[in-house]
Amino acid sequence: MHILIHPTYFPSIATFVTISKAETVTFEMMDNFQKQTYRNRSYIYAANGKLQLSIPVIYSQKNRQHYKDVRIANDYHWQDIHWKSLESAYRTSPFFEFYADELEPLFKTSFDTILEFNLKCFEVICECLQLDLEPKKTHTYKKELEDIVDYRLLVNAKKEPAYNFDNYTQVFSEKHGFISNLSILDLLFNEGPNALSYLESQQLP
Repeated sequence: MHILIHPTYFPSIATFVTISKAETVTFEMMDNFQKQTYRNRSYIYAANGKLQLSIPVIYSQKNRQHYKDVRIANDYHWQDIHWKSLESAYRTSPFFEFYADELEPLFKTSFDTILEFNLKCFEVICECLQLDLEPKKTHTYKKELEDIVDYRLLVNAKKEPAYNFDNYTQVFSEKHGFISNLSILDLLFNEGPNALSYLESQQLP
């Protein structure tokens, strides 16, 4: 299966389930940026339940911008906030310390555009998962596709289908139960080297 997806901020588990079953992965690089999508948000499991991490961007709804041109609003020190949130949520998870040294530099380095940052995050996550993947990139935008399966809809953070993924151990599951389809980071910190096997065993609805 050859798939087309959007590069997103520490992608959802559903996105990585799709990737784990693909022969080739192509990133959509030429679309317009849209708010309320996983392009600049991710969900983790914190002490009080599901927590949204959002990257602030310099973007106006009035003027359409290509995703690749949208800049990060780095005045907000969001990287410090996100890393501290991850530490607070996952420091007691089985594999947080195992991956922290690979992930922390992402929050200590300044990036100009959201797309540049997301691509780097994806690269690091693939290394953590030991997933050998070299995504292709689009050079033109096409609404209708041939010879490739369109999974660009996975970028939408609203109106998601019910993902009946198998439960795995989560840090705060005794307080709030199992929360499905969080960021790939949740699976990585809780399952470690078993994460890829888990992804390969799951099915999308």
